[in-house]
Amino acid sequence: MTTRKKLEGNRLWESSRMMLPEHKETIIRRQLEEGRKDRTTLDPQEMELIEQALAESFHEHRALTVRLFDEYEDTELTGIVVLIHTFRREIKLSISEVGWQWIKIDEN
Repeated sequence: MTTRKKLEGNRLWESSRMMLPEHKETIIRRQLEEGRKDRTTLDPQEMELIEQALAESFHEHRALTVRLFDEYEDTELTGIVVLIHTFRREIKLSISEVGWQWIKIDEN
């Protein structure tokens, strides 16, 4: 079999039974890089709506769901805002009766 045949398809050595650890790490790294996404930029009006919803949750003890950015997969948390640090731009979200999480509100 020629080298050209081995590189067809997914560009890996499909017919080869052996792969060096360095090659495997490179393949995994490339797959992760392909799945990475950029952070969206919020305009001032969107940011104001988010801040208003956080304040309403805090004052009215109303549950809300926040979506946290991650390069690969966003996560969602549902809870009530129990503390707001405006200077540090973070909130404390009560997730359950015994659990909470600090969340940084980043405008970037």
